[in-house]
Amino acid sequence: MRQDVPLGRVAGIQVGANWTVAVILVLTAWLLAGSVLPGAAPHLPAAVYWAVGGAAAALYLASLLAHELSHALVARHNGLTVPAITLWMLGGITELEGEPPDAGADLRIALAGPAASTAAAGVFLGIAEAVRYAGGPAVITAGLVWLAAMNGLLAVFNMLPGAPLDGGRVLRAVLWRHYHDRRRADVAAARAGQVLAAGIIGLGVAELLLGAVWGGLWLMLIGWFLISSAGAERGAATAASALDGVQVADVMTPDPQVAPGWFTVGDFIERVAARSRQDAFPVVDWAGTLAGVVVTGLLARIPPARRADLRLDQVAVAVPPPYRAAPTDPAGPLLARRPLGGEVLAVVLADGRITGMVTLSDLRQAVRWRSLASGPPRAHKPAPPGTWAVSLARSWPRLRSPGS
Repeated sequence: MRQDVPLGRVAGIQVGANWTVAVILVLTAWLLAGSVLPGAAPHLPAAVYWAVGGAAAALYLASLLAHELSHALVARHNGLTVPAITLWMLGGITELEGEPPDAGADLRIALAGPAASTAAAGVFLGIAEAVRYAGGPAVITAGLVWLAAMNGLLAVFNMLPGAPLDGGRVLRAVLWRHYHDRRRADVAAARAGQVLAAGIIGLGVAELLLGAVWGGLWLMLIGWFLISSAGAERGAATAASALDGVQVADVMTPDPQVAPGWFTVGDFIERVAARSRQDAFPVVDWAGTLAGVVVTGLLARIPPARRADLRLDQVAVAVPPPYRAAPTDPAGPLLARRPLGGEVLAVVLADGRITGMVTLSDLRQAVRWRSLASGPPRAHKPAPPGTWAVSLARSWPRLRSPGS
């Protein structure tokens, strides 16, 4: 999910909002100002309703952020990296790199969000009661009660047992502990999520037929998002199973062409990129040390008038330590990694020398070939790495052919 509006860093985590947050802010404020608040505190000026409604909408987004931050902080406490949190129209997305070390950590991470929403519901309800007891404005009490109800509903809805909801994560953790097989639990939770989403879509269609147009459309939108996300998670679980026992050396592009950092962008495009089949290149300095990576798609966005003045090392994307892999590192964790420049998952180094590079295309091709060569993957019986390496090596020229 793209962050269109950066909101800064919280506890070292980059927080931002997708443009769709503006839609939900306006819709929420409109719902409160036009219906909820006038019904609870009638005969007030419209400006009052909009002011309280706008504040309540902003507080609701803040409570969504608290929900996601709870996931993020517990995940980080359990050893996972959390690059970013993005708020959007249907809630929030916490990006996690890596996998929980065990089922217990998975359960704790999953429960953190609903626990935060439940706590927020209690806090808002307590403040509402305090305002009511002190004789405060009924319109403010109504806004606080609405916030308590929405956070309570958020906690309950998120505990429904299907991925990608938190309840699906809880189901996965329970099945993981029962089966002692993370991949099997992943697939089961994703299937449950698809069934749940289909039911929500069906409920939305029923509401449409009964005349509740907005409610029906909203349920169908939520169901569509859930069924798409559950399908993606099921595919990711299958891919992760396919890469069990596979090393980075088995999936990388060996000995890739490198880009001299002192070349200008124009010279590099003309002399190297235009004649290469690579879309991404490690950038090196005069000593041959890795200085970053460049991706042709990003270079194409540089105006032609500037290409003669900019050097590659000035536009290269830095390669942080997690993106520097050894040939013997496992390949599976690359699936959860955000690609550098939209393409590079790892630069492979051996004794400080660049020996390979793993791109999105490399990993997709490896998963496809692994699935074809081994049939349905079984996470609890991974193929011997040597067998996989030999199979891939023998087929590599065909796999790297155009159009594959």
